[in-house]
This record gives sequence, structure tokens and C-alpha cells, in this order.
Amino acid sequence: MNPGQDAGTRPRRIGVLVAIAVATLALDAISKAIVVATLPDRPQPVELLGGLLTLRVIRNSGAAFNIGTGMTLVFTVIAAGVVVAILRYARRLRSLPWAVTLGLLLGGALGNLADRLFRSPGVFRGHVVDWIELPHWPVFNLADASIVCGGVLAVLLASRGLQVDGTVQRDDKPDEPDGSDRSDRPADPDGSAEPDASAEAPAADRKDVPAAGDDQNGGTRPDARR
Repeated sequence: MNPGQDAGTRPRRIGVLVAIAVATLALDAISKAIVVATLPDRPQPVELLGGLLTLRVIRNSGAAFNIGTGMTLVFTVIAAGVVVAILRYARRLRSLPWAVTLGLLLGGALGNLADRLFRSPGVFRGHVVDWIELPHWPVFNLADASIVCGGVLAVLLASRGLQVDGTVQRDDKPDEPDGSDRSDRPADPDGSAEPDASAEAPAADRKDVPAAGDDQNGGTRPDARR
């Protein structure tokens, strides 16, 4: 990838990251506002799809899926660190799949971090609103789902060797820019590279060198003395 292409690719990839993060954060905040305003007044949780999906509001002081209850301040610091780390990675971002992945992680982390900063019982101690329940699964929210999806994508991309900067890391090959051309010359049908036209032709094929037995005037040179 030449410098001109790189200068245009990085802002586009960061734009994708920001767009996905903002959309994730907005959906998470809107959904939490709706369930907080409507579900607590119901005597029973709302069951949908024959009980496959249940809507209930739970205030979570721990991490995702009610892990580490009571460690709100610790998880607040961790969430803030994740946000900072993602923003630092964005400086090297050249890969579209990684832009989507980091956008999901950033949006999910910001969604839960906003709860810890602005919800009761206080700043840095706020409880996260969880409201989605599946059978045999802890209650979660859209931010948790976004973080899980981003984590799965990150593992898949890393297993394929795709780096944040767009290069592909393989054990038997050096790094190559993602989507860049591997050769400026087309290959022959049998897979070999096309000969370089600029290579020096054999002396017998060059018109400026007289062949053996010819003089420079177009005649035949007499044989050497016997």
C-alpha cells in the first residue's frame, strides 16, 4: 500500500469504528431507558417467544453477566482502561474487519461505563442495567452482547493472522498488506512470472550486432585464411 492509499484508508477505517461504536452506544442507552421506564412497574417479567426470551430489569454491580458482584469500582477502572486501549489501537488501524471489531468493543465498553458513571448509587459506583434473559443464561444487555460479539471476532481475526494495521501474519510467509498486489506483472498460464521485456536479448537476435559470417555492408565475409 503506497502512502497515498494509506492516507485515505486510515480515516475511512476510523470512521467505520466510530460509527459502529456510536450506534452500539445509542442502542444500548435507548434500550435501557425504555426498560427502566416500563418494566419495573410490571408485577411479572415479560416472556416472549414462548419463554425463549424474558425481559426483566436487574441492577448489576459487577461485570458482564453478573460476574464479580460488589466490585463496581474495580470494573469501572477496567472498563475505562479498555476504552483507552482501543483508542490507542485505532492509531494503527488499516483493516476494515478490525474496525468493525473494535467498534463493537468500544461501543459495548462505553455503554456499561456510562451506567457506572451516571447511575445510582453514585459516580464510579453506578449499577449496570441488565434486562435480557435467555434460558440457562445470566441476564445481560446490548452492551454485553456487543462486547461478546467483538471478542469472538477478535479471536477469529487473530487466528487468521490479520493484524490491526492490515498486514497478514503467517508462519511461512512475511507480512503482506491486506488487499495489496503481490506482483506488478501478470503470471503465465503455467503459474510462472512473465519474462521481463527489459532483459537483454541474445546477441543473435539483436539487429545492431552482425551475425557470424556477415560483414557490416550486408555481404558475406570471406573465410579466414587457411
